[in-house]
Amino acid sequence: MARSSADDMELKRGCEAGILGKGDRDKVVMAMRVAKGRGGWGKAGKLTSRHMAKPRVLAITTKQKGQKTKGFMRVLKYSNGGVLEPAKVYKIKHLHKIEVVQNDPSGCTFLLGFDNLRSQSVAPPQWTMRNKEDRNRLLMCILNICKEHLGSIPKVVGMDVVEMAIWAKENTTTKVTQVTNKDGPVESVVLEAESNVTVEKDLVSQAEEEDIEALLNNYVMAIGEAEAFSERMKRELVALESANVYALMETESVVEEVLQGLEIASICVEDMDEWLGIFNIKLRHMREDIQSIEWRNNRLELQSDSNVALIDELDKLLELLQIPPEYEASLTGGSFDEGNMIKNIEACDWLTIAIKNLEASNLDPIYVKLRAVREKRAEFVLLKCTFVRRASEFLRNYFPGLIDSMLNDKANFSQRGHLQRPDHADMRNKCRTYARLLQHIKSLDKSCMIPLRKAYCHSLNLLIRRESREFSNELRNSSKASKSSTPLFEGPAGANQPASITDSPADAYSKMITVFIPLLVDESSFLAHFMCFEVSTVSQSDANVEATTTSSVTLEASSSIGKTSNNPAELGVLNECLRELLDGIQEDFYALVDWAFKLDPLSCISMHGITDRYLSGQKAEVSGYVQLLLDDLETRITILFSRFVDDACYQIEKYERNVRQIGVVPYIPRFSQLAARMEQYINGSRDLVDQAYTKIVTIMFVILEKIAQVEPKYVDIVLLENYAAFQHSLYDLANVVPTLAKYYHQASEAYEQACSRHINLVIYIHFEKLFQFARRIEELMYNMSPEEIPFQVGMSKVDFRKMLKSSLAGLDKTINAMYRKLQKNMTAEELLPSLWEKCKKEFLDKYATFIKLISKIYPDEKVTSVNEMRDILASL
Repeated sequence: MARSSADDMELKRGCEAGILGKGDRDKVVMAMRVAKGRGGWGKAGKLTSRHMAKPRVLAITTKQKGQKTKGFMRVLKYSNGGVLEPAKVYKIKHLHKIEVVQNDPSGCTFLLGFDNLRSQSVAPPQWTMRNKEDRNRLLMCILNICKEHLGSIPKVVGMDVVEMAIWAKENTTTKVTQVTNKDGPVESVVLEAESNVTVEKDLVSQAEEEDIEALLNNYVMAIGEAEAFSERMKRELVALESANVYALMETESVVEEVLQGLEIASICVEDMDEWLGIFNIKLRHMREDIQSIEWRNNRLELQSDSNVALIDELDKLLELLQIPPEYEASLTGGSFDEGNMIKNIEACDWLTIAIKNLEASNLDPIYVKLRAVREKRAEFVLLKCTFVRRASEFLRNYFPGLIDSMLNDKANFSQRGHLQRPDHADMRNKCRTYARLLQHIKSLDKSCMIPLRKAYCHSLNLLIRRESREFSNELRNSSKASKSSTPLFEGPAGANQPASITDSPADAYSKMITVFIPLLVDESSFLAHFMCFEVSTVSQSDANVEATTTSSVTLEASSSIGKTSNNPAELGVLNECLRELLDGIQEDFYALVDWAFKLDPLSCISMHGITDRYLSGQKAEVSGYVQLLLDDLETRITILFSRFVDDACYQIEKYERNVRQIGVVPYIPRFSQLAARMEQYINGSRDLVDQAYTKIVTIMFVILEKIAQVEPKYVDIVLLENYAAFQHSLYDLANVVPTLAKYYHQASEAYEQACSRHINLVIYIHFEKLFQFARRIEELMYNMSPEEIPFQVGMSKVDFRKMLKSSLAGLDKTINAMYRKLQKNMTAEELLPSLWEKCKKEFLDKYATFIKLISKIYPDEKVTSVNEMRDILASL
């Protein structure tokens, strides 16, 4: 069996160290490991265990203060390093209850109740020992300290104090120690518990036990043997019965008097019985009369209650059937001015509820067939038709009148020298006055909404088209943009330099989009909400669209009209109304786009970016018709720009018809100017520009190859000069434009190939015999060994010396002739130094290969070395 933690001296020393570390000078009487849990108040006030148990150490300590001794229970916990440190201190003098938890079948869990805890509503902690022995040791130690130093013990619940005392005696061992005195060592017997707990005083003292025994001896019960006690009880019972019989015999006269009294009493009882019979008959008759009265009274009460309930029902029915005079006046002949709309809305609310209450589904079946109900229902329907007709007629006239007043006010439109941003806030506020009225019209008669929607859309369409037309005209009139000198591919190379784009016509298009697209989106959202369409809408916002730059706009207010809807038919009707509302405005946008294209075709790039950003950034939130408008604008801009690109390609193709082209083709520097300007117009996506680059550059390279083939003698010169010009003119742009970088690398590869071909041609022209001899050696080496080659026809050493002398004689003149050959027909003088360096390098590489072959075939022949040839080339 594992040793108890009460016997663990190391634990005790650890507790002393932890307590002394805090400055306390307490003596540790006992230290034991426990598990701390938290109890919860369950049903019937019982404690239930919850929370995870935590390892703790309980240390019982005492502290001497003068003649008094104080007891403490200290709770210690383990720190991260495994060292005990104080967690909490309880004074044992405040301990008022020790309770063993009944939910724990092992009996090892107990509670300690202190009367000085701040919150008695919080369940005290539960302490769980390893076994009952440890529990008893700890509790006996606490009880001994309480009795010895406090004079009383706390209340113990869940275990017997006497059993605890017996256990303490049974588990007390005798410890013999030797005490040395004058006569020598003497053995001293000391009682010591296994847990080192000294039972200094029993719970019941010896004197108290002797008093209890003396008290019990005062009462001699003679119950030592069961048979003797039984005989004694029988004798006492017989004596008691004899005494009772004797007493009865002595009272005979008294018995006779009692019998006479009983006879008189029986006569009185018989008379009383006759009287009661008579009274019973009378009471039965009275009871029957009372029952009859109660039955008639109950019927009268039931009839009275029924009459009251009937009157209440009739009153309720009359409330449903009666039309309030003020509502009737508003429904039949009231005015629809703004001041009377509150009364009209209240009347509509009442009429809607009244008609709904008289429907068969909401009415008691008993009332459905009543003539009064049927007549009132017909009257309400007629009243509904009258009101809906009057309200619809008023609104059909109100919308055109409202729009006409705005059309007649010139201040609402752009004028010469003044751009007027459309503002429909006041119009919408006036329309919102009748929003509730429209809702009631739809609930009363849905078919009346069709002409109302048409009237509203037609009237507002006139206003929006007038605003867009005036705004577009003023944009074109006030624009300072002039016809751009866009670089094309005709005429001399120095003409048509790129102009500034500070006054681009795309700015006018940007203003048009910035002002009218949010307006159209807001109008679409307002239409869906105002005209009671059953589609999902985002809350409308009249926030303005602000532009951070002339080419960067952000849509602040938008809503979804044709997005999420549970009624496809309603959505189709809405889209048709949107078409009527906004149809025709696209012509003003088209006219502005065409005007901008005529002034500056490259403005299509900026316009395309602006349109694409509205489509991509707000595609899920704009109304359906506005999105179609933006799609059409993007398509139109793309078509116009494609027309410009096709025209540029056509001008490039016309260079193919030239008989002979010398030098750099003019369209190459012209293209660099065009690309530089196109990059300035990019605003957002560059797909349109990259497609144009791809198409134009592809045509340029194809036409360049065709032009070079006109004069086969100068093919490589034409190609290398033009590809070099292409690289030089597009070097800066190719570093930032990936599409141009791809064609830059393609031109670089073509330039290197043309240079290589031209250089090889020049070298072979001047050193033809030398390298033809080397080629013959290479061919012969495939079929024979190097030693056999000098014996072939034309390959002897004599032939080799003749060839070498004819090729290398006058080397300076030959090399100068090579340089003049390179210089001849070259129009780009700046390319000549790099071309000559490539030529010398290529010649030295070929000459080095020639020297290696000669060293194998003619090892004894002296030939100019590669280093000597390099020095010769460097000196020229």
